[in-house]
Amino acid sequence: MKQIPNLFTLLNLIFGCIAIVFILQTSQSLVIYNETLHTYDPLFPEKMGWGALFIFFAAIVDFLDGFLARLLKAESKMGKQLDSLSDVVSFGVAPGMILYQLLRLGFAREENGLDVSFMALLPAFVFPAAVAWRLAKFNISSDQSHHFRGVPSPAAGLVVASFPLIIWYQSMNVQRYFIEVWILYGVIAILSYLMLSNRRFLAMKFRSLAWKDNMWTYLLLLVSAALIPILGWLSVPAIFVLYVLISFLAKGSDTPENRGPETLDVTV
Repeated sequence: MKQIPNLFTLLNLIFGCIAIVFILQTSQSLVIYNETLHTYDPLFPEKMGWGALFIFFAAIVDFLDGFLARLLKAESKMGKQLDSLSDVVSFGVAPGMILYQLLRLGFAREENGLDVSFMALLPAFVFPAAVAWRLAKFNISSDQSHHFRGVPSPAAGLVVASFPLIIWYQSMNVQRYFIEVWILYGVIAILSYLMLSNRRFLAMKFRSLAWKDNMWTYLLLLVSAALIPILGWLSVPAIFVLYVLISFLAKGSDTPENRGPETLDVTV
């Protein structure tokens, strides 16, 4: 029974590996010439959408392993390390591969874009590197029980995983922005910075059901529930932005969910 949470953690890792396989199994043709408009239109590979879904499956399992560990009183140092190693794959490497492929699609629309330099695609790997750093810092810290220092890597990974689904389902007709090279570069920079920062972010944990103890968390959940049916997959980045804004607002709050040390005790 004590190993059940660890088995769920490994399932998280397996889902991350499956996601990577789907994401990298693209067709040889990335663009098709539009004879009417005389433009190059991207061919979005369906398997990348499946890869993105498996990252979301990994997130569900990642939640369940922690829940089961607490339920079965099976929390351990090994489980914590195993969880972080799995998260690097599912929420670091897999989303990094999505960014790599989206950058390829973005450059492919340009003239001679298929001959783009590998150096132009290299920033995609900054994201998984930031995830690894973030998780290593989390593992050696001692003050992140009631809040996080830096955006948690699953949240950042799910934002990236939503991009192929927004494109595939053409959410709100904004899909073209998610293969714009400079927008993707900006996303990589912003998400990496937020993960590595020492700012406090809500941990989304309930120590009671009282409104005064969880005001910001309840607010985030209520607004998120309203956004999902309206925005569809576009609600994922929208909720993430809301999460960041609420975390900044909650920083100056004296609610119990936000109390904690102001400085990090450890050095990375």
